[in-house]
Amino acid sequence: MLEVLERLAAKAGHFVELRYHRKETRRFEVELGRLENAIVYRRSGVGVRVLERGTWGVAATSDLSDAAIAQAIEQATIAARASADFRKVKVAALPVGNLARGRFATAEYAALYQQPLEAKMELALAAEARAREISSHVETARSNYQEIFEEKAIVTSDGAACELQVVRSEFAVNAVAARSGTRATYSESSGATGGWDCVFRDRDHLGLAERAAQLAVDLSTAPAAPGGRFKVILAPSIVGLLAHEAIGHTVEADFVQAGSVAAGKLKQRVASELITLCDSGNSEFYPGASGTIAVDDEGVPTRRTVIIRQGILESYLHNRESAAHFEVAPTGNARAWEYADEPLIRMRNTYIEPGDASLAEMIAGIGDGFLLEGPLNGQADATGEFMFAVARAQRIRNGKLAELVRGATVSGVAFEVLQSVDAVSREFKWDMGTGYCGKGQRMKVDAGGPYLRCEVLLGGQR
Repeated sequence: MLEVLERLAAKAGHFVELRYHRKETRRFEVELGRLENAIVYRRSGVGVRVLERGTWGVAATSDLSDAAIAQAIEQATIAARASADFRKVKVAALPVGNLARGRFATAEYAALYQQPLEAKMELALAAEARAREISSHVETARSNYQEIFEEKAIVTSDGAACELQVVRSEFAVNAVAARSGTRATYSESSGATGGWDCVFRDRDHLGLAERAAQLAVDLSTAPAAPGGRFKVILAPSIVGLLAHEAIGHTVEADFVQAGSVAAGKLKQRVASELITLCDSGNSEFYPGASGTIAVDDEGVPTRRTVIIRQGILESYLHNRESAAHFEVAPTGNARAWEYADEPLIRMRNTYIEPGDASLAEMIAGIGDGFLLEGPLNGQADATGEFMFAVARAQRIRNGKLAELVRGATVSGVAFEVLQSVDAVSREFKWDMGTGYCGKGQRMKVDAGGPYLRCEVLLGGQR
């Protein structure tokens, strides 16, 4: 397919970007000992973008013949020319230089693809059964396993010509427990770029099921969380969500141009000097992060981008178009979910770098506060304001972990919370491996970091 795309791009006579994308998703869901869903979904085609007269034209085709792709190029060209007079701000010439050439592949792709489907179904069945075995208080459990296989060929008329092969796998189990008329739910999950060696690196499927069930039982008798401003320790799962939702989106260059809170703040202090926040196409610190990509969907090699360095806002996240506008190099953040989707500026693996404190030292430094783990849901906006529900909150009293509480929410303005950070742990974890970003179209991402000690507003009951 790469040779076909190169030949057709060379004939275009103007800038053209061609992206072949084949995606196969396999998903198995189990509840109450039954396989509820077994889904295999395949889709493939070629997405086309043309830049003519400072305007983009977009088309796509699921027909992989030369004639159909050539027709899609012509349709995108006509669309660009027809709309050029209506575009007030023209797209400047795209940055030239470092575009990807060659083949990039995930080592576990072939082995996982060839593994029998029955083994993957048994994985989900065994985990769901184990969750229900933990306690008679577990009313129900659900488990699911999913894997996504992707193959791409990306060609641009100004030099990109590469092939990619990547597999992402993920597993999750949820348990619902009830005691004394109170129900509680807890989920454990793991996702990675790669096969089972990556997704079950820290805990196997049965271990995830056991923890989900036991915590659901424990939370069913936990008292409600109090409300108020507290010194807290955010676990890597919440640090990752904060980095992605409340910081990462505000520094995506298209949002910056639309007026996000990060606009005009480059070179300004926005966080404690203990905070260095990055977004990377690589899996930093250890392999397997779910947003790992070698090349973005414009053919730009991905790299580690330092967004905040020791508290100073240093960079936004760019595609080729926004990089031209800001007169910087593209950061490799253009991503499309499927072949017919237009690449958007998206995060990959977003994280805060580890520090030099230990979790034990951080706990010992709190007289009255909480250790917060496991975000359930939440929201953030372009101002950096956020509110997340917390699955597991544990009281800290006189420097020691105490009782669990339930129903906690955490809120604040992200940059203000980061300015309050006074300790960052050596421990680091990727902890959003089963998460998806929903900016316009779904996208596989990951996020994580160390433990952070800071101040937040905790929501609960008075």
